[in-house]
Amino acid sequence: MLQVTGILLLAILGCSFALPSSTLHIIPTTSCGYESCAPTDPNKLNVHLVAHSHDDVGWLKTVDQYYYGSNNFVQEAGIQYIFDTVLDALEHHPDRKFIYVETAFFWKWWLEQEESTQLRVKDLVNQGRIEFIGGAWSMNDEASAHYYSIIDGFAWGLRKLNDTFGACGRPHIGWQIDPFGHSREMASIFAQMGFDGVLFARIDYQDKSNRLSTKTAEMIWEGSSNLGSSADLFTSVLYNHYGPPEGFCFDMYCKDDPIIDDEKSPDYNVDQKVNAFLKFIYRQAKYYTSNNIILTMGSDFHFQDAIMWFKNLDKLIKYVNAADEHVNVIYSTPSCYLKAVNEAGLTYTTKQDDFFPYATDGNSYWTGFYTSRPTSKYFERLGNNFLQVTKQLTAMTQLGQMGDSPVDSLREAMGVFQHHDAITGTEKQHVADDYARMLASAIEDARSAAETAINAIVSDGTKPLTFQNCLKLNVSVCSASENEQFVVTVYNPLSHTVNHTVRIPVTKGTFVVLDADGQEQKVQLLPIPDFVLNLPERQGSLALHDLVFTAQNLPPLGLRSYHVSKSDITFNRIEASSDVTIGNKNLQVTLDEITGLVKSIVINGEERALDQNFYYYDGYVGDNSDASRRASGAYVFRPIRQEPKVVSSSAKFQVYKGIVIFLLLYMYGLIRKKTTVEFDWVVGPIPIEEEGKEVVTRFTTNLKTDGIFYTDSNGRELLERKRDYRPTWNLEVTEPVSGNYYPITSKILIRDSEKAQELAIFTDRAQGGSSVNDGQLELMVHRRLLYDDAFGVAEPLNEMAFGKGLIAKGTHYVMAGNTNSDSPNLAAQEREFAIRKILSPWLFFTPTDLSYTEYQSTYKMKSHLNTPPNIVLHTLEPWGDDTLLFRLEHILEVNEDSELSKPVVVNYKDKMYIR
Repeated sequence: MLQVTGILLLAILGCSFALPSSTLHIIPTTSCGYESCAPTDPNKLNVHLVAHSHDDVGWLKTVDQYYYGSNNFVQEAGIQYIFDTVLDALEHHPDRKFIYVETAFFWKWWLEQEESTQLRVKDLVNQGRIEFIGGAWSMNDEASAHYYSIIDGFAWGLRKLNDTFGACGRPHIGWQIDPFGHSREMASIFAQMGFDGVLFARIDYQDKSNRLSTKTAEMIWEGSSNLGSSADLFTSVLYNHYGPPEGFCFDMYCKDDPIIDDEKSPDYNVDQKVNAFLKFIYRQAKYYTSNNIILTMGSDFHFQDAIMWFKNLDKLIKYVNAADEHVNVIYSTPSCYLKAVNEAGLTYTTKQDDFFPYATDGNSYWTGFYTSRPTSKYFERLGNNFLQVTKQLTAMTQLGQMGDSPVDSLREAMGVFQHHDAITGTEKQHVADDYARMLASAIEDARSAAETAINAIVSDGTKPLTFQNCLKLNVSVCSASENEQFVVTVYNPLSHTVNHTVRIPVTKGTFVVLDADGQEQKVQLLPIPDFVLNLPERQGSLALHDLVFTAQNLPPLGLRSYHVSKSDITFNRIEASSDVTIGNKNLQVTLDEITGLVKSIVINGEERALDQNFYYYDGYVGDNSDASRRASGAYVFRPIRQEPKVVSSSAKFQVYKGIVIFLLLYMYGLIRKKTTVEFDWVVGPIPIEEEGKEVVTRFTTNLKTDGIFYTDSNGRELLERKRDYRPTWNLEVTEPVSGNYYPITSKILIRDSEKAQELAIFTDRAQGGSSVNDGQLELMVHRRLLYDDAFGVAEPLNEMAFGKGLIAKGTHYVMAGNTNSDSPNLAAQEREFAIRKILSPWLFFTPTDLSYTEYQSTYKMKSHLNTPPNIVLHTLEPWGDDTLLFRLEHILEVNEDSELSKPVVVNYKDKMYIR
C-alpha cells in the first residue's frame, strides 16, 4: 500500500517493480563524494577552485558539431577532446579535480572508449576526482520545460551514471549555471531527488545587487508550499557568473598570461598574479557569510587542452597559499563547497518565490525566449506526449526490458530538447533544424516500438498490423486517413477513463465509424477552414473536411480501435448558421453582431464579459551599443511602445452547429468542449518592415484583480504574481510590459476574490504571458524579429518556412467559473484538464482492406487498467532486467479541493495488469 499526498511526486527514480524481484547491493565507498573533499581550515578563508567546462548541448553549433569539433568557423569547440585531455591531466597530480554536467556528451564519449580507458575513468570517479554534477541528459531550461520532461531528462541521465559508476556516480548537487532564470519547481524536484543544494549564476541584476549587499546570496529555498521542509534546498548564487576572475583564464582560447614563475625570466609575474588574486577573493568574501568561497575556473567549452588550466591552477594554489597564511586555496567541487558551508553551522534567509523574470539591465528582460520558436516548443510537447505513450506500451507488454530499446533514442532526443538553448528557441537556425531532425527521427524509432507493443496486445502475431503516426493533425494532414477505409486506434495514457474528441482529415465523401462492439458512432463532417487549407504545410493533402466523433469511455492506459470506412449513404452536411451564440446548457459563447469578435461566455447559467483579440508589439530596433539601445531578439522582449496595436477590430465568422461539437470559424477557430472553450489560432507569416513584430492574444474581462495573477511553475504548482513587484527586493520598473512577463508552461489565471470568479487559460506549448492590465490576460504566441539582441546567438529571430515567414498554429483553452463550487471544484477541474493536455490520447492509424467484420474477428480492439481520480500514473516504463519504473502523482495542491486534495492510499500491486 502506498499513501500519496497532495502535489507529491515520488523520488525521481520512482518505484521499481521486478519481474521477478532482484536486489541491487551498493557497496559503500569512503573515497568519493563528501569523503573525498580536501580539508578546510575554520580559521582561514577557504577558496574552493572548481575546474569545469560548460558545454552546451547545441547552441551555435549542432550537438554533433560541438562533440566532434566541426564547423569551427562558427565556434571553436570539440568536446571529445575535453575528456581525453582531462583524463591525462588528472592522473598527473593527485589533488586535481574536475566536474562534469552534460550526461549526453559524456555518454557519447564513454561508448567510444576501450575498456582500459573506462577503467581509468571509473578509478578517478571512485576517488572523487571526477565528479558528476546535476546529472540530467542536458542542463535543462527552467522556464519553458514541463516537469514531465525535466524528470525524464534527469531519470535517463542519472540511470546511465548509476548503472555505470554506482554510488560514486550519483550527483549530490544541482549545477544550473546558465539557464535564464530559475523556477521554484526545479528546486522542489532537486530536493525530492535527494540533492543537498543547487548553485547557479543568472539572477536579475537588481536581485543580485541586493543579495550581495545584504549578504543573502545564499539561502534556503522553500521549493514547495505543499511539501513543507522536504522540498527545502540550500541555494547559492555564484559571485562571478560561471567564469574565472579577470586575469585568471588559462584556457587555450583565453588571452590572459599564464603564471610565469621563473625568477630569471623578464616576464616573471608570480607576485602580480598572487596580489591580484588575493584582492579578488577578499572582495568576494565580503559578500558571503561563511569563511568559504567558490571560484569557477572554466567556462564555455574549456579544458580542450586541460594541462594549460591545471598547470596554472597548481601554481596558483602553491603561491597564494605561501603568500598569505590566512588563505587556504584548494581544488574542490560544488559538493565539497556545500559540505564546508554546512559545517560552518550558519543560518540563512528563506525564499518562497522563484527567480523570474531574469534581467541583465534595465532594458534587457529575458522574457522573449518564453515564446521564441513557437513551433519547436509545440513539437517538443508532442514529443513528450508520445514518449509517455511508448514507455507505457512497451512496459505493459514487457518489451524493451533489457539492452537497447527503440524508445531510448526518443528519451535522449527529448533530453537534449530540454537544454537551455533548445526548448528556449535561443539557438541558431541550423541548430533548431537539427533539433527538429533529431526529434522527428526519434519519434519514428519509438513508433516502431509502439507498433510492436500494440500488436502484442491486439493480435496473435501471425498477421501484424502497421500503426502509423500523423504528426500534422494540427494542420489537418494525415495521409493514412485520406483513404476510403482505415482503422484509428486511440490510446489513453492517463490512468483515468476519459472521453476524447477525435478529429481527423478525410477526403470528400461520407463515412461510417464502428467501435469494438460494432456500434456506429455519431459523426460530424466539418469543413477545413480556408486559413488552414491554404497553409503551405498541407501541400499534397486532398482532405477538405475533418471527420469528428467522440471516443467514449477510453479506458485507463488502454486503447479503443475504430473502423472507418466510406459509405454510399449520404447524410446532410452541417451548414453555416446565422446565430451569434453557440453552445449548450453548460456553456455558451456569444459574438458581437457588428464586430464578429467574442463578446461574452455563459458557463452554468452565469454570463461573463469576455473580449478576445490579437495585437502586436513592434520589436525595439537597436545596435546594442549600450543598454538603452538593446534590440528585441531571441532572448529579450523589448517593445518600442508599451501598448500594442490591434491586428483587426473586426472578424468574419461562420457558425456550425453539430451533434458532436459546435464550431465557430472566424479569424481563428473556436470549439466547444464541455465547460472549456478552445481558441484555435493561426499566426503568420508575420509581416516585417523596419522592425520585427511580437504577436499576442488578449482576453479581457470585468474581473477586479488588483494587479494579481497566477502562473504555473513548470506545469505544477501555482505562483502568485503581482504587477511591478518582486517579493524579495524593491523593484525599479523600466520596461513595464516585458518586466511583468513570466513563463507560462501550461497555465495562467486571474481571480476576483469579491465575486469568487476565476478565468484560466491553458496553453498547448510554453509561452510568455502576463496580466498587463487588471482583469486581463495576455499571452505571446509568435515572434519575428530583424535584429539580434547581442547575447550570443548572433542571429535575428527571423524564422522562415516554405520561402515565407513561419506560420504557427495552436490552441488556447479557456476555463472560467465560481471558485466556491463544491468538489470537484474549479481548481480540481483545472488540474484534471491540465494533466489531460500533457497526457493527451494518442491516435494511431492503420490502413486496411479488411471490412469491419473481418478486422474485428481477427484483432482485439480494446484493453485497460485503472487508478483513483486525483492520482495520476506519472510514469510507467521499462527499466531493465525485467524491471519497471513506476511513479504515482497526486495532482492537487493542499486545500485546493475539500475532498480531492486529501491524501490517498493506492494498492498499486493489484492495479498493474492489462485486461
